[in-house]
Amino acid sequence: MGHATTDRPPTDGSPGPERRTAPGDHHPAPERRITLERIESYVPERSVRIEELGERLGLHRAQLGVFRKFYGLDTLRFDPELPLLDLLRPAARSALAALPEGGRVDYLAYAHTTQAVAPPDVDIAQVVGEDLGLPDAEAFGFSHQACVSSLGAIEVLGELLRAEGEEGAYALMVTGEQAYSPMVQHIPNTSIMADAAASCLITLDGEGDVVRSFAIRTLGEYAQWLELTPEQNTEFGEQYGRRIADVIHEALKDAGLGLDEVDLVIPHNVNKLAWRQTIKELEVEPEKVFLDNVPRFSHTYASDVFVNYTTLRDAGRLVDGAHYLLVSVGLGATFGAMVITHRAGGGA
Repeated sequence: MGHATTDRPPTDGSPGPERRTAPGDHHPAPERRITLERIESYVPERSVRIEELGERLGLHRAQLGVFRKFYGLDTLRFDPELPLLDLLRPAARSALAALPEGGRVDYLAYAHTTQAVAPPDVDIAQVVGEDLGLPDAEAFGFSHQACVSSLGAIEVLGELLRAEGEEGAYALMVTGEQAYSPMVQHIPNTSIMADAAASCLITLDGEGDVVRSFAIRTLGEYAQWLELTPEQNTEFGEQYGRRIADVIHEALKDAGLGLDEVDLVIPHNVNKLAWRQTIKELEVEPEKVFLDNVPRFSHTYASDVFVNYTTLRDAGRLVDGAHYLLVSVGLGATFGAMVITHRAGGGA
């Protein structure tokens, strides 16, 4: 288990920075806050009902009925003819539109869930950077946290910016991938994956949403997901809600907040059944967790939380100064939660 706290609030509740003491300095220096200057998402236009994927995924009517009735899936975006760069480009370019004059993107992280998203001789992160007109950015892939990789990449990019400490430096987190094979589209007894992409423009002490904390926990005993025994699968399912609740409470503690101070939980779209279990563990009202996009988009790998964020933002449901929890779970099994404070001046 590991976590990084990027901000601790003062007693008045405002998002003031934690202070650290530098070597040889008797006066604590303020820690620079990670801020999300622009968050954008993109989903392909082509929408299909889950029943249309039955033959492709080898699912019969009864199995599809379980996904619909109990897991809450209905439609999803799926376009196998869409090139990967065409999927990633719209959200990334929209996020880059917030880059101010004189600002520069020093780092680009392409966060993805599936290990192989391109042929082995293609550095897809570098290709994405060049496609976006960022040939000088240090580009790298980030995937070892599966569907939590997008949140983890934000933490890593923020720490890289802190280490450099240069003014005018920004980083870009790009996420998005496609359900290119039945093997990576169907998670047995869990979800049916869909296409989507998202991007975050990140800096330090900017005007966007403030990252207050990030907590992450990995249960390595479930690393070989497709090879788990029936007993391990049952055990994991029984622990699922409690494990998410644990990492949520850890993130809240690091942020100096209680769950009652959070306006909304913005989750991944794995399925409604898993989140009902988690809601019970958290002992909160169902309305506290945003699940409207589960039947609309299904699970979109590491892009879920940002697709849901932009849905809420564009509907005017994010409140200036309010706190939100971004939560995701990745196979393998990694649980992650990030607390942010929304600021209407940025992120839109």
